[in-house]
Amino acid sequence: MNTFSSGAFPGTRVLVGETYMPNIAELAKMYGPASKPEFHLPMDTQIGMINKLDVASFRAKLTDVETRIGDNTPLLLFDNHDNPRLDVRYGDGMHDTEIQRVIATVLFLSRGAALFYYGDEIGMKTTPPTRKEDVKDPIGVTGWPRRRVATGERTPMQWDVRPNAGFTTGVPWLPVPSDFEKINVEVEKTNPNSLLAWYQRLIRLKKTNPALARGDNVMLDTANTKVLSWLRQTPGAPVVVVAVNFTAEQQTASLAVPSSGAKPKLC
Repeated sequence: MNTFSSGAFPGTRVLVGETYMPNIAELAKMYGPASKPEFHLPMDTQIGMINKLDVASFRAKLTDVETRIGDNTPLLLFDNHDNPRLDVRYGDGMHDTEIQRVIATVLFLSRGAALFYYGDEIGMKTTPPTRKEDVKDPIGVTGWPRRRVATGERTPMQWDVRPNAGFTTGVPWLPVPSDFEKINVEVEKTNPNSLLAWYQRLIRLKKTNPALARGDNVMLDTANTKVLSWLRQTPGAPVVVVAVNFTAEQQTASLAVPSSGAKPKLC
């Protein structure tokens, strides 16, 4: 990945682009040529905005960004401030936390940089205001009720059980969701089985495991429509194989690993 520096601001810079491209060829252009780089990390919204748990679609879009942007680094994401949160776009109302674990696993254990939206790590839900008087954002006020849904993903971060979920001692622009006493950082950081703990483990793996930090990405069992499986490998490190079940039922996957002389490590 190319980086740049400025005499006025010493150190390394990374330029991230909020890019909504119609296909992988257009996304590849956002990086610019090697002689004149543009964005270092243009967002690949094609994966994040599939908006359904479809293994074939995930596999195809991941393969695109892993193989068709040259030596550039993918930037994966599944959520942002302009779309309903994961619970609305991917959840089923019954297995939302498990589904969010699936998405986080794909996000962090695929090749490339990972970007997640605040609150995803604790499972915050889309909570649009129900009354115009609860909206302080000028655009939300003037656009009511059309903008009502677009503000449901921008509610205050849920830190703890204090008033306003510990976000502010003043009046927030949007009401704090009523579930903040159960879904907040303070509660989840003491639970080793929480979604927050899952995110922390994935981030730790991404940073410390050589294959997950910088290894190639190879799809496995590519005809499977229930389980997404892939292999991460880099010279001199154990191979890592990841298999993610996209269903609520037990599934079988074929994890045939290309011969590399390395013992697979299941994750």
